Parts: sequence; structure tokens; C-alpha cells
Amino acid sequence: MAANDRGAAPGKPGGGSAADALMRASLSAVAPGKALRDGLERILRGNTGGLIVLGSDKTVESMCTGGFVLDVEFTATRLRELCKLDGGIVLDKDITKILRAGVQLVPDPTIPTEETGTRHRTADRVSKQVGFPVVSVSQSMRLIALYVDGQRRVLEDSAAILSRANQALATLERYKLRLDEVAGTLSALEIEDLVTVRDVTAVAQRLEMVRRIATEIAEYVVELGTDGRLLTLQLDELIAGVEPERELVVRDYVPEPTAKRSRTVDEALSDLDSLSHAELLELPTVARALGYTGSPETLDSAVSPRGFRLLAKVPRLPGAIIDRLVEHFGGLQKLLAASVDDLQTVDGVGEARARSVREGLSRLAESSILERYV
Repeated sequence: MAANDRGAAPGKPGGGSAADALMRASLSAVAPGKALRDGLERILRGNTGGLIVLGSDKTVESMCTGGFVLDVEFTATRLRELCKLDGGIVLDKDITKILRAGVQLVPDPTIPTEETGTRHRTADRVSKQVGFPVVSVSQSMRLIALYVDGQRRVLEDSAAILSRANQALATLERYKLRLDEVAGTLSALEIEDLVTVRDVTAVAQRLEMVRRIATEIAEYVVELGTDGRLLTLQLDELIAGVEPERELVVRDYVPEPTAKRSRTVDEALSDLDSLSHAELLELPTVARALGYTGSPETLDSAVSPRGFRLLAKVPRLPGAIIDRLVEHFGGLQKLLAASVDDLQTVDGVGEARARSVREGLSRLAESSILERYV
């Protein structure tokens, strides 16, 4: 699809609204490898146009005039042949049956549209009025446009999409490398109790950047259909653990509630998600999203982690036990200083688990320091 046809709002990460979810589902239905995409490409190769509604209800029926009722199994070849007729086609929402063909679609003419061609104007208005995706195949412009709830996407061939996806993947690899560096530095600083708000903010910033690029690549994967299988494997490998790490950082460092200010983990995550791309580049703005004031003095002030993030790296340690350990000891430094006997005072932590936690934290402390200074 062309860059100016993407549905996400400028400067905001996509993928949040019901309209975005419907667009992704619609793109998946017309992705390479699907029968509908095969039919649409046959229409283009046959040098004909088409107007196809992907769903039917009473509202769709009421705007259909003329044509005839079919109710036959959907196939790509049938779609191609029926598009030779002068009129639109109505499919069921599961794209398993062709319900009507050769119909004239008469949507509400007062619905606003910026489209100019008759077929495209009709497709845009029908999609807005009935809520179903509508596909328009232009004979003169030789393009396939998908209309979903006021959004328009022009479908491109896999090669063009894959080229942009590979560029985004290369960017993701660079960002992930930088994230690993700052996250490793944060771990070492946590062990030495030398963390500042700036260090935390830098990690939160990089986590959000990686997450947003991954969201963009995931959209390309949907559009590529069967051609995006290798891309999916690469993406999954690169972003493994990023989402849990993002939540753990916030849980570790969201400021304690005060009489004047209170911030929950969910609120901080939501505020990070709502930052524009320009705002995300500013560390003070990211700090404010986490719950700090964002002033230069605040960025350089010391903070101490609660210990969620480092405890999550200890093998086979359930989340419920992590919560109890943090609640009992109140901070990472006290956890690091705790003996096996101290750890056993926590409900659900027996001798074997206490030794596992003690040894796990010791290994993490040693490896973090070595990575930082060697």
C-alpha cells in the first residue's frame, strides 16, 4: 500500500482501535495466498473492474437493486467471471459464498467521500454505511482498493511490501541492539544501586521504539499473507520478551503514590503508548509518562528498583512468588542482601526455592558487573 494510504494516525502507534482491528482482519482476507486475492488478481489480469462487498445484512440488502441472487460457493474463477457483468457483487462475511451478483448498490448519497470515480465513491460510502469492508477494482488505474470504516488501503504486490518490510526489519535489528545495550547497563547499575531516572527513561524509550517498529512490521506480515512467513519468524525472534520487559521496567520504577501524585502501572503504560513519535524522542517527556516531573534535576536523581525485573530473570520462579518477594523485602538491594534463611520467611518459598533465588541473583549480579566493566 502507498504510504499515504496507511490507516494509523500520524505519529501514533497503530493497532489500538476496533477500526484498526477490522482493517487488519480485512487485509488478512485479501492477502496473497487467499482465494479472494487470487480472484481480485484475475479481475485485474482480465482488464475488468469490480465492486465487492465483504458481508451482507438487511442494510446491504436494502441498498441492492437489480441483479440476481446466487447463494453459491465462492471460488476465484466465479468471482472473475461474475465481475464481467455490470454491477456489484455481495459475498458473505466469511467469504465462502457469493450471495448476489450484477447488483446496483445505492448507498446514502449524503455520506461524505473524497473519492472521485463512481465505483470508488460507491465503495467508500457503502463501507461507511454498512460497516462491512468493500473492495474496488479499478479497470483504468489497474489497482485494488480496500475500504474499511472510512479508511482506504491500496493493495500492492508482495515484492513492494516485502521491500519496505525488510527495511523496517533492519531498523528493528539496530534498535534491538541498542535496547540490549541500555538494558544491560541498567542491570549493572541496579546491582550497584546507582540507577538514575535518566537510565530508566532511556530503557523505557528504547522498549517503546522497538515495540512500535514491531507493530509496523506486523502489519506488513498481515498484508503479505503466505509470503510473510519468514518475516514472521524473524520478527518473533527479535521481539521475544520485549512486551514483558516493558511492563517489568514500569513496575520496578513507577513512583510511589503521594498525596499530590498517584500513578498506576497501567496508567504509565497507557501514557507511554499514547506518546507521539516526536514526543518519544524527548527523555523528559518519557519521564513524565512514567510519573516523574521530567525536569533536568529529576532526570539525574537516584532511584532504586523494586526487583521485579531482575527476579523475572531467575529461572522457574513463578510470578506470584516474585510479587511476594518484592512485597516482603521492598526493594532489590534488600533482596540481594537476603540470606537463604531470610528468603524462606516469605510464604511459598521453601529451602530449595530460596537457594535457587539466592544463587540466581548472585549469578545475575556477577554477569551484569562483568558485562559492564570487562
